[in-house]
Amino acid sequence: MADPKGFLNHGRELAKSRPVEERVRDWNEVYVPGSLLPIISKQASRCMDCGIPFCHNGCPLGNLIPEWNDYAYREDWAAAQERLHATNNFPEFTGRLCPAPCESACVLGINQPPVTIKNVEVSIIDKAWETGDVAPQIPERLSGKTVAVIGSGPAGLAAAQQLTRAGHTVAVYERADRIGGLLRYGIPEFKMEKRHINRRIEQMRAEGTRFRTGIEIGRDLKATDLKKRYDAVVLAVGATMARDLPVPGRELKGVYQAMEYLPLANKVQEGDFVAPPISAEGKHVVVIGGGDTGADCVGTAHRQGAASVTQLEIMPRPGDERHPTSQPWPTFPMLYKVTSAHEEGGERVYSVSTTHFEGDEDGNVQWLHLTEVEFIDGKLTPKPGTERKIPAQLVTLAMGFTGTDRENGLVEQFGLELDERGNIARDDDYQTNVPGVFVAGDAGRGQSLIVWAIAEGRSAARGVDRALTGASELPAPIRPTDRALMV
Repeated sequence: MADPKGFLNHGRELAKSRPVEERVRDWNEVYVPGSLLPIISKQASRCMDCGIPFCHNGCPLGNLIPEWNDYAYREDWAAAQERLHATNNFPEFTGRLCPAPCESACVLGINQPPVTIKNVEVSIIDKAWETGDVAPQIPERLSGKTVAVIGSGPAGLAAAQQLTRAGHTVAVYERADRIGGLLRYGIPEFKMEKRHINRRIEQMRAEGTRFRTGIEIGRDLKATDLKKRYDAVVLAVGATMARDLPVPGRELKGVYQAMEYLPLANKVQEGDFVAPPISAEGKHVVVIGGGDTGADCVGTAHRQGAASVTQLEIMPRPGDERHPTSQPWPTFPMLYKVTSAHEEGGERVYSVSTTHFEGDEDGNVQWLHLTEVEFIDGKLTPKPGTERKIPAQLVTLAMGFTGTDRENGLVEQFGLELDERGNIARDDDYQTNVPGVFVAGDAGRGQSLIVWAIAEGRSAARGVDRALTGASELPAPIRPTDRALMV
């Protein structure tokens, strides 16, 4: 273990954030560069050598957290990154973007603030890139088998890297103009700078993975033609069908899905636009949806110079602390969370539902009408007399996703079966009803977290490798039916 008295001698200390007035004027990550490394050894020492590390169960990747905490405490960065990469292809992504269910399951968290696992993770991998310890892992020999991976989000990239390292010839198809999926165009730059994606892509290129951008399977290339070209196909196309809000006025100009709004802001940072085609500048912005995507819209609106930002959530405000019976340790609790975007301003309104939008004579949205709601007999019901309207010149809908894209023809062309929730059905090896076609990530699981996506990609890669060669030494951290530990 690290320091036997570490959790007694040191309190929880997080990465320092840049001042709000500074960071809202740029798109760089919100944390002070280099602020973690001086404190991370002490933070890693708080790991308790608890005997049964429940953090392993909290993380679907099965990260070897106590081991790399010990190496980080001793500042053995080479060993730490080796342990980190043993279970996670992209720790610089998860260390920045994951909500850290491992910390919710930390044994220390029973009666103290848990270990800063996420901060230790990102410190190890950033140090590894700095020292050159992250190198391409080129396979010693090729299998002669070819695999197409459709989609370049975390699930697709993880599957592609694992299969390439197993010796297969892998091509990743992405319908967008750049590799990365939602990591590229759904996650704002201030949460993760895209240079982290770029250098992983270069590592994967050096290992032999090939990338094909601007090709949408089902439209630009028929799924049946793709299947003829490759020995196996992995579908990692995500759950990109956004949940809509069918209320009067939805058709007004200025009401957009979050994934219509956020990618344009990222394209400005990529140099595609001087200014985003959809901008919050000078506007009263309303974000409908209280999750992470909604918070991304809030932070983006701040940086674009919104006149005001209001975030609406239909559910009641979560509690500040874990409830001992309804959300017991080590389950992942639903708590009130203040993200960096919320620190920057704006108003958060809970237990409200949008009734309709109101526009001007030119068809531009100007007002959002809402009502308070409450649970009656287990159903959310409007509270009489609570109707009101708020200014809204830009509205973003961030209410989650309902399944994989059915409009491009991919599902029908492959002849894929769906499960009862509208996800692509698969067996224990992640194979669909079509032999040689596998599915990983949100397309098979439904909307989920980045750690689940990477775990699915790694597990699906094992299924593909077994199908192609008869056996596999690739790890499979989860089964398709595994779910997060929740009450």
